[in-house]
Amino acid sequence: MVTAAMEGGGGGGRPSALQAALLAASAALTALLCSAYRRKARLARGLQGARRLRLDGELRAVLLEAPGRCVPYAVIEGVVRSVKDTLSSQFVEDCEGVVQRLTLQEHKMVWNRTTHLWNDYEKVIHQRTNAAPFDLAPPEDGAGVAVRVMKPLEAAELSLETVYEKFHPSVQSFTDVLGHYISGERPKGIQETEQMLKVGTVLTGVGELVLDSNTIRLQPPKQGLRYYLSSADFDALLQKQQANVRLWKVLAVLSGFATCAVLFFLLRKQYRHRRERQRLKQLQEEFRQAQEQRLTREAGAEGAEGPRNACVICLSNAKACVFLECGHVCSCSECYRALRDPKACPVCRQPIARVVPLYNS
Repeated sequence: MVTAAMEGGGGGGRPSALQAALLAASAALTALLCSAYRRKARLARGLQGARRLRLDGELRAVLLEAPGRCVPYAVIEGVVRSVKDTLSSQFVEDCEGVVQRLTLQEHKMVWNRTTHLWNDYEKVIHQRTNAAPFDLAPPEDGAGVAVRVMKPLEAAELSLETVYEKFHPSVQSFTDVLGHYISGERPKGIQETEQMLKVGTVLTGVGELVLDSNTIRLQPPKQGLRYYLSSADFDALLQKQQANVRLWKVLAVLSGFATCAVLFFLLRKQYRHRRERQRLKQLQEEFRQAQEQRLTREAGAEGAEGPRNACVICLSNAKACVFLECGHVCSCSECYRALRDPKACPVCRQPIARVVPLYNS
């Protein structure tokens, strides 16, 4: 498709509107991908440089020694423990958590007028998230230290476990089915889902660690760094982010190569058009010079030999008489009048009975 668009340009050296639009779109896409890659790489470098701290009795002493009692970007691992009340599952007994997300999702089939196929379509029609205050505590009880997690819903990689999922198929009559086929939408049903962050889940938190009075708080970091709450350990989280960076890098490089290819094609086309114009100009100049040389040679030949229909007597005037009865055309009017009587043809020496004037048109 790109090749057809490139070849379909105008015959001139200047790129067509389609080619210019293709180059601009490719350059814009490359710029966006490069910007995303730099942002992902900066986040991955920040995550790699985060300070890893142990959730033990020495954590408070480390924060007391830190400037402003704050570690700007720290990694802490612990077990989820509720501060006050927990959230109970609406569908599963004895399931307690600190974050609860209820989702209603509509499933239907939509007719694609382009491909003439029915495609699956999903849409969230309702979602509610509840959160209760919780801490990250050491796996061992009695350590006497805990980290209060602030604003958990702003964290990336927040790991919620699906505790309940049920699909409610839609009940349709024949009239409904017929109407759905006409409208191009066929409802399949509603999916009900409940997800929770259970008490006792092991979490890895990455953010700003602050000692405020007697409370250690983990909160969203500053300086554009990302806040993480993940059930994976730190090494797995870092590897995932680095793999994401490599993916964006590959996409940016491929888009850059495509942009360079489009630019190279347009420059090559313009160069070939310029060469063709120079070649045509050179051919025209050679043709003009050859024509001048031919005209010069003909003029020289006429000056040396005289005109082809020149009088055979004076060799300067044009032939203007037809001698009868021999029929020779060989003399001009002046030379004919200058012939001695009896006048005879200067070619065959036969007597000239009469003369017919010759008119050249």
